[in-house]
Amino acid sequence: MKIVIATLNKAKVEALKEILSGYPALSDAEIIPVSAQSEVAEQPLSLEETIKGAKNRAKNAFLLESVDYSFGIESGLINIPDCRSAYMDICVASIFDGQQFFYGFSSAWEVPSSVMNFILSGKSMSQAALAVGLTDNPEIGSGEGLVGIVTKGRLDRKAYTKEAIRNALINIDK
Repeated sequence: MKIVIATLNKAKVEALKEILSGYPALSDAEIIPVSAQSEVAEQPLSLEETIKGAKNRAKNAFLLESVDYSFGIESGLINIPDCRSAYMDICVASIFDGQQFFYGFSSAWEVPSSVMNFILSGKSMSQAALAVGLTDNPEIGSGEGLVGIVTKGRLDRKAYTKEAIRNALINIDK
């Protein structure tokens, strides 16, 4: 079995490999990381845009390789007016089998207001985290992620990505 993941992001690729190891029908799959376009903004600002980005990544990756499944993973922000910053981050995983899409979501977490101010002015989450001094790592999204910083390591990018993947796999687990 061959599976393509529509990212070169180390945290997302490792998350997929670790999750698939617990699924007997998928554990021996060859996993192929590829770069595939989301066709949405670098920082999606709605649930709809985040889902579309995950779906587009899965579809576009499927077209690049001859595979059984493709995985698209997109993190984005959703407006939640009753929280301090008005935005929470969520990860969406989309699995495509060539005909149908299957989705899973992570838990959501509130992005600090100081970071949101920079994101709303056009910066990516990594750039915003750098700008407010939460990190000096310009590639934070490939490591612990901002979620790793704000939770003091209690939840990291890989773990919350795994949650979205696991939830998407409910629909194809054999």
